[in-house]
Amino acid sequence: MSKELKDIFKTILQPSEETLFKEKNSKFFGYAYPISNEEEVKEIIETLKKQHHSARHWCYAYQTGTENISYRANDDGEPNNSAGMPIYGQIQSFELTNVLVVVVRYFGGVKLGVGGLISAYKTTAQMALEASEIIEKTINIHFMIAFDYKNMNKVMRIIKEKNLEIAAQKMEMSCEIEIVTRKKNAEQIFDIFNNIFEIKITPKEDL
Repeated sequence: MSKELKDIFKTILQPSEETLFKEKNSKFFGYAYPISNEEEVKEIIETLKKQHHSARHWCYAYQTGTENISYRANDDGEPNNSAGMPIYGQIQSFELTNVLVVVVRYFGGVKLGVGGLISAYKTTAQMALEASEIIEKTINIHFMIAFDYKNMNKVMRIIKEKNLEIAAQKMEMSCEIEIVTRKKNAEQIFDIFNNIFEIKITPKEDL
């Protein structure tokens, strides 16, 4: 029984419009960003801290990855699990990855209580994601194909037939082409090239 290989994930196309949710004089500004790694998070938070330098809290959650999921939820001084996790819950609810959602809070002088905070952070995160353009992307596998120049036509014919994307190429006496294919087709593509004499195909790791 072969399980259908999932090779599509959802993310957002570009940073969302700023959204604003108000609750008992507190203001919650929501932002969603497409990210590809954790390093980008720090820069975005720093930028928002400059933009909202008099705010009280900059709470966020993010998730990256498709096979190996990495996520983090940060309450930034709010009561435990009252901010980061409700934000992360919305990322999960929208089934997104490679996304960061930040909620910036200006305290309005009236305490909201943990229940009120959870609701406010959840609502603001939801508004930020609703203001984002959600797109589907395919999970792709990269292969390196190495061959002698004389086999160029064979290789190019398969690339054309199978509609493969070329990510990089080096054409000399010994040639190297980096191809990209959807995950669900990867095994078939590997086998085709692997069965041709004098052509070497290897998965490209660490992309």
